[in-house]
Amino acid sequence: MSRIDETRDFIPVRIAVLTVSDTRKPDDDRSGDTLVARLQDAGHVLAARDIVKDDRETIAACLRAWCANPDVDVVISTGGTGLTGRDVTVEAHRDVYEKEIDAFGTVFTHVSMAKIGTSAVQSRATGGVAQGTYLFALPGSPGACKDAWDEILVKQLDYRHKPCNFVEIMPRLDEHQRRK
Repeated sequence: MSRIDETRDFIPVRIAVLTVSDTRKPDDDRSGDTLVARLQDAGHVLAARDIVKDDRETIAACLRAWCANPDVDVVISTGGTGLTGRDVTVEAHRDVYEKEIDAFGTVFTHVSMAKIGTSAVQSRATGGVAQGTYLFALPGSPGACKDAWDEILVKQLDYRHKPCNFVEIMPRLDEHQRRK
């Protein structure tokens, strides 16, 4: 069973939040606001924040830029994970991934099933790693962002979380690039 090991120090991570939407603006980006509030309440640092249109190349370019930025450890995007023709966030993420975190989508679906039943099949939440940076694509609703953060990410982005977490392996994510 998961738990917090109080003998370990909390390590804040630097998280960028990307909202993918053709209609959202900074003053009505409720999903982005939800993620920012939760990550800051947990003790993490907001490293960057942006809103981009539903365009595969634009999304991928933003993800790549943040992955190349040493001040960003994690990127969480919200929006564009559905099934409509404009929903291309998952494809953009996969254009950038070096490795996909297959179980992230599975666990998110499990969490969503408890909240919204079979409507969870319409979400294509995904996670992966590129250039030593974690990337997560979440649906565009504030409720889905809350669920993903509260049930998965708050735990996996906490170094004290046992039996394991994303933070403790962060220094090794790009070890293949350092080998000679």
